[in-house]
Amino acid sequence: MFGEVLTATVTPFDAEGAIDYERYRELCAYLVDNGSDGVVVSGTTGEAPTLSDEERLELLRVALDAIGDRATVIAGTGTYSTAHSIHLTEQAHEAGAHGFLVVTPYYNKPPPRGIVEHFKAVAAASDRPVMVYNIPSRVVINIEAETMAELAEIPNVTAVKQANADLEQARKIIQLGLDLYAGDDNIVYPFLEVGGRGGVCVHTHVVGPQVREMVRRFREGDVEGARQIDDELEPAYELLGVVTGPIQIKAALRMVGQDVGGLRLPLVEANDQEQALIRNCLDRLGVLEQASV
Repeated sequence: MFGEVLTATVTPFDAEGAIDYERYRELCAYLVDNGSDGVVVSGTTGEAPTLSDEERLELLRVALDAIGDRATVIAGTGTYSTAHSIHLTEQAHEAGAHGFLVVTPYYNKPPPRGIVEHFKAVAAASDRPVMVYNIPSRVVINIEAETMAELAEIPNVTAVKQANADLEQARKIIQLGLDLYAGDDNIVYPFLEVGGRGGVCVHTHVVGPQVREMVRRFREGDVEGARQIDDELEPAYELLGVVTGPIQIKAALRMVGQDVGGLRLPLVEANDQEQALIRNCLDRLGVLEQASV
C-alpha cells in the first residue's frame, strides 16, 4: 500500500533558516528517481519538532505536487498531544496525503491503554492508512505485542515502522496482518528475511538505488545477492551512527552535491571530526565518485 522503499526526508533550509520549498520539491523528485517508492514528510529526520503547523502543511503540499502522481506521500502527524496529532492529521488529509506516520506519544509515557486510545482517536481523523511508528529508543516506550494486537484492530492501521531489532517482535507484527517496515536502516534486510515489506529509511538519501536493488533481488529470490548488497551498505549504517540525525545525513547530502542547507537549533552542524568520518563512509560507498562525475 505504501511501497517498499520509503525515505524519511530532510527539510531543506535557506541561509536565513527558512524552508527552501523549491529545493524540497527537487529533493522529493530526486529521491523518487533514485530508488524511493515514496517519502515521509515532516518526520524526525525532517526536524518536525522545529516546524510550525503551517510549514508542515506547505511541505506536504509541495511533495504532493512534485511526486504525488507517481509516488506515495506520507505525512508525519504524530506528537505527544492527541489533540494536536488529530489536528495535523485532519489538515494532512484535507491536503491529500496518501497516509500518515504516527509515532508513539513521547515524553509523557502513557500506559498501554492510553497508547491504544491515542491511536484510535488519531486514526479516526481520516479513512486513509496509518503507519504506527514504534521507536522505543526515542520515546522510552516499546509497544508490546498485546498492545500492538489492539492497534491492529483499528481498521485503517495497516503498517508498523519498527525501530527495534527484536526479530520476534517483528514476526508478531506480521502475524497480526500488518505490513512491517524497518525503522532503522541496518535492519531492512533482516526484516525482509522474516517477511517485512521494506523500510522507512534515511540512508536512501544517498544510497537509494542500492537499497532498491537489494529489495528487488530479495523479492526475486536472489537472497545471496541481496545479502551481499546489505554487506556493502555497512558504511551507510556506520554513517548514521556518527552523530544524531539529521545532522549526519544533511552533511552527507552536501558532500554528494545535494545542498539542503543547515539545521534548526537545538541541532547543530557536524564538526570537523564528524565530517571526516562521514566523508570516509561516503568514500567507501563509492558515492563521492558518482557525485563528481
